[in-house]
Amino acid sequence: MSSENRVESHGVAWEESYGYVQAVQRGDTVYLSGQVAHDGPELVAPAPVGPDGRVTDFSNTGAQMRQCYANAARLLQRFGASLDDVVDEVLYVVDAAAGDAAAGPVRKEAYGRPDPQVASTMIGTPRLAFPELLVEIKMVARV
Repeated sequence: MSSENRVESHGVAWEESYGYVQAVQRGDTVYLSGQVAHDGPELVAPAPVGPDGRVTDFSNTGAQMRQCYANAARLLQRFGASLDDVVDEVLYVVDAAAGDAAAGPVRKEAYGRPDPQVASTMIGTPRLAFPELLVEIKMVARV
């Protein structure tokens, strides 16, 4: 196996400010950083946030989850892969109940089958990188 890495990014400002790439391929494995709901520099379906910085409504969880999968699919395509090649995923959600309600339908839609063939873990977290984010999805794919 080659020791060289191939990397890809979305070209958004936070990649440079934080210091990371969105995906790294080493050998036949592609590691995706946590994908969030953005289209270019703009957040997609941002959650409303109160004056205390906390989310006041979790109803955009499904919309954000769909965008996370779309961003992951776009990255995987650059490696000649697709969501069919994903073997492991971790979903980080700000509200476990909203994440659980959205995950079944959205995952089945994203993977195009009623029984996605991927190991999956969901973790509740109090906050993500931006206060308006409700979901972040990290993946590993084999190509």
